[in-house]
Amino acid sequence: MSGQFSPAFREELAALMRWRRDVRRFRTTPVPADVLARSLDSFRLAPSVGLSEPWRILRVETATARDLCQQNFRDTNALALDGQDGTSAQVYSRLKLSGMAEAPTQLAVFCDATTTKGRGLGAGTMPETRAYSVVGAITLFWLALRAEGLGLGWVSILDPARLARDLDVPTDWQFIAYLCIGWPEQEDTVPELEREGWETRSSALQLELR
Repeated sequence: MSGQFSPAFREELAALMRWRRDVRRFRTTPVPADVLARSLDSFRLAPSVGLSEPWRILRVETATARDLCQQNFRDTNALALDGQDGTSAQVYSRLKLSGMAEAPTQLAVFCDATTTKGRGLGAGTMPETRAYSVVGAITLFWLALRAEGLGLGWVSILDPARLARDLDVPTDWQFIAYLCIGWPEQEDTVPELEREGWETRSSALQLELR
């Protein structure tokens, strides 16, 4: 295929991005191994600074590991709720902010901050670009999952240092994301946070000129 795509393809790509949602309500039906492997291949295709491929992915599978991660979320979420007041606290308390109890597949994604792959190109002046590369790869993974009919929920209400200790990862790995993956209970193009009245999506992108 050449570098040009048809209008129909562009419309389908736009639809894929609209239907990509942060899913927190999952069915417990297992994700087929071949579907997960096909989606994970998006990491291999993702760009990375200096071609460093700094992503490190753990599959959180055992009951012990999942219990530790869920307790981390519960404790951190309680602190976050304490930081809200008034109407915000009421709305926050009814939000479902994690699918960790139901999602059949769960991944913890880290950035290897000291990888020698890529020989420091780009990361020598901006080391944070390694972490940015991991985030970009996750975005492609998210879209690949959506194309398979799967949902992804990115859990960010966690204590990163505690999670890294509990999962016993190398000290130079930076925690990036805890990803819950599975078949969504329901699908909607409107973000759940918007449906619940927490925030609204901007109607248009504003560009500033310099």
